[in-house]
Amino acid sequence: MNKFKFEIKGHLDMIVVHNEDENKGEITKWQEILIHGDPEGLKSLANLLIQLADLNQDTINDLPIGAREHVHLRPNLELSKSSIEVIVGRLDAKRTGNFYPMYLSKD
Repeated sequence: MNKFKFEIKGHLDMIVVHNEDENKGEITKWQEILIHGDPEGLKSLANLLIQLADLNQDTINDLPIGAREHVHLRPNLELSKSSIEVIVGRLDAKRTGNFYPMYLSKD
């Protein structure tokens, strides 16, 4: 539901790295998301995040109440060919302000 104009300029790469660590005979597995870009690419991403943060979702008529604005960043289009698709969006829902149920706060 892209209701505003954005353009990713420069170069951005977003990948998932799978890691394993053997500690005291136990194998720990985790994933990391790596976001790398040249200055222009990182500034474009920053501008997109600011636009999403500043967006008043209540003014978007075709965004249903309870929905969240988001954009898709796709490999070979907005992102590098080596990237994975990434969805960047608002956590708070239109008019309700609710977060989705699977969200666990860091607090």
